[in-house]
Amino acid sequence: MKHLLLTVVGILALVFAFTSRPSLTVAAMQADSQGAMQGAWTISPLPVGDQVEFTLQMNSERHHMNSSSAAPLSQFRGLTAAQLQNSPSARFELVRDAGTFQLEGYLKNGSGGGTWIFAPSQKFADDMRSLGYNDLSKEMVFAMAVHDVNVAFVRDLNAAGIGHVSADHLIAMRIHGVSIDFIHRMQGLGYTDLSADKLIAMRIHGVTPEFVKEIKDQGLTPSLDQRVAMRIHGVTTASVREYKDLGLSPDIDQLVAMRIHGVTPEFVKEVKGLGYDHPTIGQLVAMRIHGVTPEFIRKARSKTSNNVSIDQLVALKIHGVLD
Repeated sequence: MKHLLLTVVGILALVFAFTSRPSLTVAAMQADSQGAMQGAWTISPLPVGDQVEFTLQMNSERHHMNSSSAAPLSQFRGLTAAQLQNSPSARFELVRDAGTFQLEGYLKNGSGGGTWIFAPSQKFADDMRSLGYNDLSKEMVFAMAVHDVNVAFVRDLNAAGIGHVSADHLIAMRIHGVSIDFIHRMQGLGYTDLSADKLIAMRIHGVTPEFVKEIKDQGLTPSLDQRVAMRIHGVTTASVREYKDLGLSPDIDQLVAMRIHGVTPEFVKEVKGLGYDHPTIGQLVAMRIHGVTPEFIRKARSKTSNNVSIDQLVALKIHGVLD
C-alpha cells in the first residue's frame, strides 16, 4: 500500500487535467482579442437556506469548461433575493481573492443565466508572489478564482505546518474540501505529518476525523495510507466489531484483504455453522479466493467425510477433484 497515495494523486492529476465537475481544464481557457476571459453562467435555487447552484461555462472549438458548485447568495455582490426572483436585466458580481466575475443576464423565479467576464486581481498576484508563487499564469489565476483559492487559505496552510503547496494542489484541495478545520482536527488526532497529497486522498475517499476516532476506539492504529485503503475497500467499524464478536482479531492489512476477497461476517458465520469453529483469517481468505462456498463444503462432505479440513477443502477446489 506504500504507493497508494501516489496512485490516487496521479489519478487526480489526470482528472484535473481533462475533465470537470467541479473542476476545469487550465489549458482550456480562452480569451477575446483583449485577453479577457469570458463565458456563460447559470444559477438555480437549492432547497437549503439561501444556497444556490452556480455554474460557470466556457467553450471554444477545442476546449470546454464547466464548473458548478453550491454558494450562498451573500457571495454575490449586487444581487438580492428579490432580484433573484425577477430581474430581466441583472448585473452583479462574484468577488474572489483572485479576481472578480462580472455577470450580466436575466433572473426569474430563482433561476437565470447570462454572460460573464473575468477581471483578475493584481493584489492577489502580488500577495501570492510574496508567498512563493511567482509568475502565476492568467489561466492559473482564473482557476484559483473559480475554486476560491484565497490568500488566507494559503497562509493558514503555512501556519498549520503543511509547507509549500503547488498551485495545482491548492486548487485540488479546494475542489475536494480540504479545509483548515479538517487539517486541525486530523492533527488533533495525532497526525502531524500531513502533506497535500495525503489530505486530498483522505477527502476523496472519506477518511473523516469521525472515522479516524471510531477506528482508534476499536484499538487499531492504522497509518494514513492504511486508513485510505480501509475506506476504499469499505472496512467499517461495524464490521470490525462483528469480526471481534466472532472471535477474530484481524490487523489492518488483514481487514483490507478480507474485504477485497469477500470474507464478510456472514460468510464467517456460515463457515462456523458448518462446524469449523476456529478458522484462521488466512484460511477464510483462501476459501474465498478459491471459491470454497458453503454449498461446496456440503458437497465435499457428502462425497468424502464430515472430517474434511478447511485446507483439504481448498485443495479439493484448487485441483477440481469434485467438479
